[in-house]
Amino acid sequence: MAERLRTAMDRALYGPGGFFRTHRPAGQFRTSVTASPLFAVALARLVAYADGVLGHPDRFDLVDVGAGQGLLLDRVMTVLGWPDRVRATAVEKADRPDGLDERIAWVTEPPAGTVGVLLATEWLDNVPLDIAEVAEDGRIRYALTDGSLGDEIDAADRAWLAEWWPVSEPGERAEIGRTRDEAWSAAVATVRRGIALAVDYGHTRADRRPTLTGFRAGREVEPRFDGTTDITAHVAVDSIGPARLRVLPGKQREALRDLGVDGARPPLSLAHEDPKAYVRALSRASQAAELTGPGLGDHWWVLAPVAIEWGDDDLRRAGRAEHHRPARPGLRPGQAAP
Repeated sequence: MAERLRTAMDRALYGPGGFFRTHRPAGQFRTSVTASPLFAVALARLVAYADGVLGHPDRFDLVDVGAGQGLLLDRVMTVLGWPDRVRATAVEKADRPDGLDERIAWVTEPPAGTVGVLLATEWLDNVPLDIAEVAEDGRIRYALTDGSLGDEIDAADRAWLAEWWPVSEPGERAEIGRTRDEAWSAAVATVRRGIALAVDYGHTRADRRPTLTGFRAGREVEPRFDGTTDITAHVAVDSIGPARLRVLPGKQREALRDLGVDGARPPLSLAHEDPKAYVRALSRASQAAELTGPGLGDHWWVLAPVAIEWGDDDLRRAGRAEHHRPARPGLRPGQAAP
């Protein structure tokens, strides 16, 4: 039976037998988290810097929305040294994976009152959404899973399209990002003081295009709504909570370089002076190049500061912060970096 994409996508990803309940995402597609531990090292630097901005509170919350198997939290906490005052919380609809460190809490919704950092890496692209298409009569209708068109879009979706993705010609399609806006706003609203960071594939009005696709076993495939494929669409990053967000000036490649992840090859002289160090540096450079190169490096970073001062240069300062010990012990980024 044909149905709206949002309904089918929600069931296919998160319902009983849904993709994220029955598959390990790391085996289906490559993310920044699985590509290299350097991604976690960079985020640990950001977390430690935010801790300083917050004045090193007695309890610091680190929340990961769409945590998958909990790998990112585990790596970030390892880099930070598992300080007792940091409460790590994974937010995920799937069951808690076996073997995850017991110090990581596992919940299905972001906890309220976070003082610290909320992360959402490659989560918003999996928030279910509808697709609209302009019918031959000029009316904008919801696309259905069998390729036909259903009811005319409602007022809320019409308003979103008018502001963020206008369509008018018969056959034109748009992915309605209102559900992503609402999901991000709700996540940010759980932060009492600190920052929320979304990292995802995205686009702006300058390069809007339909992007809905599927992934299975590392390959891009036609999306299927039976729980066998990941179903994803790029995020309209300029629309998600515009009153509260700060879109960093650039993509992941610039953000990670600010945080000290550099894909430059080590000097050949190091190979003669210390061959083992050269091999290690070459491996790090290769991993950094993947994180900052075409593909993963094209991710957008969207940062929302909540009840704190956060300027355009703070990310760069965070990248240098490991050279300065915090006022209180427990968060020293890079101490256990691979």
